[in-house]
Amino acid sequence: MTAARIHRKAVAWATATVLAGLTAPALSAAPASATPASPTPVSARTTAVTAATATTSPYDSTYYKNAVGKTGSSLKSALHTIISIQTKISYSAVWNALKVTDQDPNNSSNVILLYSGVSRSKSLNGGDVGDWNREHTWAKSHGDFGTATGPGTDLHHLRPTDVKVNSVRGNLDFDNGGSAVANGGGSRVDSDSFEPRDAVKGDVARMILYMAVRYEGDDGFADLEPNEQVGNGSKPNIGKLSVLKAWNEQDPPSAFEEKRNDVIYDTYQHNRNPFIDHPEWVESIW
Repeated sequence: MTAARIHRKAVAWATATVLAGLTAPALSAAPASATPASPTPVSARTTAVTAATATTSPYDSTYYKNAVGKTGSSLKSALHTIISIQTKISYSAVWNALKVTDQDPNNSSNVILLYSGVSRSKSLNGGDVGDWNREHTWAKSHGDFGTATGPGTDLHHLRPTDVKVNSVRGNLDFDNGGSAVANGGGSRVDSDSFEPRDAVKGDVARMILYMAVRYEGDDGFADLEPNEQVGNGSKPNIGKLSVLKAWNEQDPPSAFEEKRNDVIYDTYQHNRNPFIDHPEWVESIW
């Protein structure tokens, strides 16, 4: 966790202690049906720490207004309705989108590769060794949606990855353990699962669980769900849920992840990954 995020949590905790019992004022944002307004800068956001480690978002009184306060299946259903309102892009358009969503904050000519953490030139996108390509974090064979516009092109789970590391991951489920992946930044792999490097374990969990809420089988695609298995193959499932939940707790949203969520919302799909804004909703639903 960055120093800035730790500071924000400390400030929120101190504020909550002094103003115990008071309700935080609602924060405004553009309604889901309108063109999104520029979001509150990441550096200005506040994480309200409570006994339940709940968070607040600038979108709670608008975008998430029909979900806030709900739990379990009711929360999942409300979030599905909210995030299903989105602008879809083509698979070819994903190339240029990833050059923006995953831009290296320290080098605007590069993107950060998900599993290895390497900063690589935006121009090196393709299928050759040394290139980066479009990784479906929810493996496209799990539900057989391929690169179809919709789950196959959803930027909330598509990320730039090194071609060779992407090939090692293949369509494996996620779990702990295995042998180190060459040039994988600390990622590990065994015969039936892949473990990403520590710095993006939470990112992976939140992407997978976004997909499980967004795609519920009511739009011509499979009902995607996490489960407690590995080796799911072509079934519309990815495991292990218990491990993904633990990763969500261990690796909270970073400034990079939050900014990426904003860029997708503002510029491309106009929907959000709710588990980046409210990581505690993972435990509430699952």
